[in-house]
Amino acid sequence: MEDHRRPASPTFAQVAEDVRAVEYRDDFSVREIPAPAGLAPDSIALAGDVRPDATTGDSVFGTGRFILLHDDSEPASWEGPWRIVCFAQAPLESDIGVDPMLADVAWSWLVDALTSREASFHAEAGTATKTLSRGFGSLAAEGDGSQIELRASWSPTGPIERHVEAWAELVCMLAGLPPGSEGIEMLGSRRSLQ
Repeated sequence: MEDHRRPASPTFAQVAEDVRAVEYRDDFSVREIPAPAGLAPDSIALAGDVRPDATTGDSVFGTGRFILLHDDSEPASWEGPWRIVCFAQAPLESDIGVDPMLADVAWSWLVDALTSREASFHAEAGTATKTLSRGFGSLAAEGDGSQIELRASWSPTGPIERHVEAWAELVCMLAGLPPGSEGIEMLGSRRSLQ
């Protein structure tokens, strides 16, 4: 007789330990933060900063958040028991910020990062937002600025660590750090440490 039962899925505690064990490039600092309450019965959240300031811990290059949600009731919009919500943001040069394809490129970088890690997903959703700003009064010296922000969610399948690695790659890419660029100086006035 054939066994048609679905293989047992890993427990949330096992997956959370796998998430905590992910290793990152040297110039991307990650820490566990409190997960938002009320989104799911189980959750874990991470915050990541690209080349953070040693004193303040803040990053002028880019930042991101990764939240893993688990609900055995499998909410209809998730199409499964797991859901990932991520956020990534980085300042840009003003001339890049006006590029009409910028939002499309940001989304494609997320998809590319997931694909390169063989991180299977479905039920994806998200927004890519670009902003332009100009300082006035006491902020006039800051001049013009631009920023890209990506908010996305998807339902993962397979090892969750691959999804964490893809998120880390996305944040670094938005900040101007392509894969393998550890230790390379970043160019551009909006990203320079003053």
